[in-house]
Amino acid sequence: MLSAKSLFQEILDHDESFRLFCSIAASGEAQGGWENGRIAALLPEKCRALAPKVARHGADEDKHGRIFHALMKKRGLRPADVPDDTDYTMLLERRGIGLGHAKLRREDRLTERDVVVYLAHSRVTEQRASEQMELLRKHFGGHADLGRAVRMISADEDNHLAYCHEELLRLARAGHGPTIHRVLRECALAEIRVYRDVSLAVMAHMGRILGWPRPKAAALTAAIHAVYAYERLAGWRRMVSLATPRRRDALGGPAVTAPEFA
Repeated sequence: MLSAKSLFQEILDHDESFRLFCSIAASGEAQGGWENGRIAALLPEKCRALAPKVARHGADEDKHGRIFHALMKKRGLRPADVPDDTDYTMLLERRGIGLGHAKLRREDRLTERDVVVYLAHSRVTEQRASEQMELLRKHFGGHADLGRAVRMISADEDNHLAYCHEELLRLARAGHGPTIHRVLRECALAEIRVYRDVSLAVMAHMGRILGWPRPKAAALTAAIHAVYAYERLAGWRRMVSLATPRRRDALGGPAVTAPEFA
């Protein structure tokens, strides 16, 4: 029977599919690390108190990238080239979501609105990351090789999501509520389309590597489109709500060092 666990297990068991999976994940995390590092450096004076948390966010993302590289190295694998159609972060940027790399490469200070855009974009994408890592933790949290990595990354993504909720609520109280609501909705609707497109691309690449028969590939394609249909109808709303997180000041401390996977 086709299930999320059996699908991930198949990808995990094959060196080439595992290599591609880890390479895609590592690339996205590295981009996130760079973006947060630049944002921390460019925050406006009014938002400088956020800098340690933004930097911590970036350090966590860098750590996740190193973890995925370490998992490949443990199996004697080198990173694969990441296909353009699987580059979630850059595809979102091309849709005008978040702060563009051209802006972040300059030395101009960001505006307070830019900070709202950054946090709204992060709130949406961290929702996706938290859910994906929770799924992996459910099925592979006790895995001999992946368990520690999955548990650590999942906990970090939950912290990132909590941080976004807390900071957006603070900005909403400061008068940015209407902008936050509008940007969150724009980000969520764009993200679900990009997530669908990336999911289709990743499954197509995995299918070629693993030799999936047409009926299996068709079933996975249909499932991805069904998820998108649900998210387009109503599921996107979970990405735009704001609530006080159970864990406060989730990024208030130093980043946790990545474990060794030798």
